Amino acid sequence: MSFNIKDIRADFPILSQKINGKPLVYFDNGATSQKPQVVIDAISKYYQEINANIHRGVHTLSQLATDAYEASRNKIKNHINAKFAHEVIFTSGTTHGINLVANGFASLLKPGDEVLVSALEHHSNIVPWQMLCERTGATLKVIPMNENGELILSEFDKLLSEKTKIVTVNHISNALGTINPIKYMIDKAHQVGAAILIDGAQAVSHLKPNVQELDCDFYAFSGHKMFAPTGTGILYGKEAWLNKLPPYQGGGEMIKEVTFEKTTYADLPHKFEAGTPNIADGIVLGTAVDYINSIGIENIQEQEKELLEYGTQRLLEIEGLRIFGTAAAKTSVISFNIEGIHPYDIGTIIDKLGIAVRTGHHCAQPIMNFYNIPGTIRASFAFYNTKEEIDVMVEAVKKAKLMLS
Repeated sequence: MSFNIKDIRADFPILSQKINGKPLVYFDNGATSQKPQVVIDAISKYYQEINANIHRGVHTLSQLATDAYEASRNKIKNHINAKFAHEVIFTSGTTHGINLVANGFASLLKPGDEVLVSALEHHSNIVPWQMLCERTGATLKVIPMNENGELILSEFDKLLSEKTKIVTVNHISNALGTINPIKYMIDKAHQVGAAILIDGAQAVSHLKPNVQELDCDFYAFSGHKMFAPTGTGILYGKEAWLNKLPPYQGGGEMIKEVTFEKTTYADLPHKFEAGTPNIADGIVLGTAVDYINSIGIENIQEQEKELLEYGTQRLLEIEGLRIFGTAAAKTSVISFNIEGIHPYDIGTIIDKLGIAVRTGHHCAQPIMNFYNIPGTIRASFAFYNTKEEIDVMVEAVKKAKLMLS
C-alpha cells in the first residue's frame, strides 16, 4: 500500500481522542504501541465466533480455534524467517521468553562459567541472568558502553572466552534507541562456542528480524510493542537449543504421557507452552503481523527516520537541552533532559497539554547511573506520528521550561 499518513492515523481510533481538552500526542510507543482497528476487531471476532480451547477438542469450534492459533504461529515464523514453526514459542512477552531461557540454562551452567550481558539492557534482560548466576555459581560479566550510548566492541571481544556460555543483548535499547551490531556479536559469540539471546522487544516494531540470517540462538519479543495486544510474545529458539533445554513450566499441554511414576514431555513447541494459552491474543498477534506487512517495513522505517531527524533538530533548538544516546545507528527514540529541571516535572506539565511521553529510568537504571542522572524524558515515535505532533511537543517543552526555570 502507499504510505498515506492521514489514512494510517485513521486506522488507530485512540489517536483521535483528546487528553485534558487537547488532541492526544502519543509519544510513548517505546512502552507500548497503539492498536489498529483491525486488531481490535479481530479480538472481538474471536470471542464472538470461535471461542474454544485449543489442541484438545474434537468439536468444530476447538478445531477452528486451533487452526487460527497455529496459523498465527506460521505467520510469525514467516515474518521472522524461522526455519520451522515449532521454533516459535508463544509467551506472555519478552520477559517470559528471557526467563524461560535463563531457567533452562540453570541445568547447563556450573561455577566458573560466564554469562555476558550489556550495559544497555532493560532490567528484564539483567535480573533473570543475575538470578541464574546466583543459582549456579556462574559469573555475570558486563559489556561496557560509551558516552554515545554504544557498546564498546573491543571490550566485548576481550570479555569473550571459552568460559562464556551465553551472551544476551538487546537489538535496540529501549532507553536510548541505540541499534546494536548484533550480527557481529552473534558471530563472535559463536566463535567461542557460546549461545546468544537477542532481546528484540524494541526492535520488532521498527524492523523485520531475519533469525536465520542473523544466526541467533534465541530471539525474544513482545506483541504489545508491535501493535498487538498486551500479554503476548514470542520466543524464537533454534530447534537444537530448544530440545536441549528442559521445560520451564509443568502442567497440561506440555506433556506426552503422565503417570505417577514418570512424565514424558511433548515435542516442540508444546514442551514450552504449559496450560491454556492466551488464545485470542495469540491469534491476533498474527493479525498485527499482517498489518505491519500491509504497511511495509520499508515505509515504516522511512517515516520513523524522518521523525527522528526532525525531532532531534527541533529539540536541540531548546537551550540547555541534552540528548542522551547519540549512536550512529539509532531508531526513533529521543531521550533528553533540560539542565536543572527534573524530567518528571517536564513530563507532568506536558501531559496537561495532551502529550504522552515517558519519564524516569525506563527500567534501565544502569544506563542512568552511567550518565549520573535520575532519568530522562523519552519521546518514542511510531510510524503513525507526525512532524506536526513533534512541533506541538517542542512548544510544550518550551512552555514547561519557562514555568520551571
